[in-house]
Amino acid sequence: MNKEAEAIVYLVDDDPDVRRSLQRLFKSWGLGVETFASPEEFLAAELPDTPACLILDLKLPGMDGIALQNRLQAMGLNIPIIFISAYGTVSESVQAMKSGALEFLEKPVAETTLLEAATRAIARHRRLRQEKTALQAIEQRLASLTPRERQILGLIVKGLLNKQIAYELQIAEITVKIHRGRIMQKLQCSSLADLVLLAVKAGVNPPEDSPA
Repeated sequence: MNKEAEAIVYLVDDDPDVRRSLQRLFKSWGLGVETFASPEEFLAAELPDTPACLILDLKLPGMDGIALQNRLQAMGLNIPIIFISAYGTVSESVQAMKSGALEFLEKPVAETTLLEAATRAIARHRRLRQEKTALQAIEQRLASLTPRERQILGLIVKGLLNKQIAYELQIAEITVKIHRGRIMQKLQCSSLADLVLLAVKAGVNPPEDSPA
């Protein structure tokens, strides 16, 4: 198993012995580690912009692990969560997994099991970050389109040919071709398949009143 570069494990557990033990474990694996005694302490921290995972005790005084998970979702933070607990019930584990937790492990957790889970979680977070960056780049390209180009793009996604788009918009077919070429250039697409795939990824929908 390879060490993760430039990655952080966040650990939220109210037991100081657990925090010290797991901090040593992850540091020995070459991972950055930040520990917190409570969800409130974690929420108050400024987190660096880097691939990470959160190892979270389920049973905590005050805000519990499930409540923190829900809070992070509401904030739009998609850090993969690994729950650990010595007292978790089946219903709690099901709830945590349904809410997006990556793992639910019972204490005491074997070191190799926890390391492997953290490695998977960090790899997942890295992929999510890459996908988010790619989507932001697509959205920036889409923002460069004029309203007419955006309209024509929607009709292209609908599957209309140039002459059908021209009829729908009551413009010349050559005008459609010119707009289409500019759309391909601005969105950096070399084929119709690439253009449609990019539009679908960005959630571009055809006009509701366009013909089938």
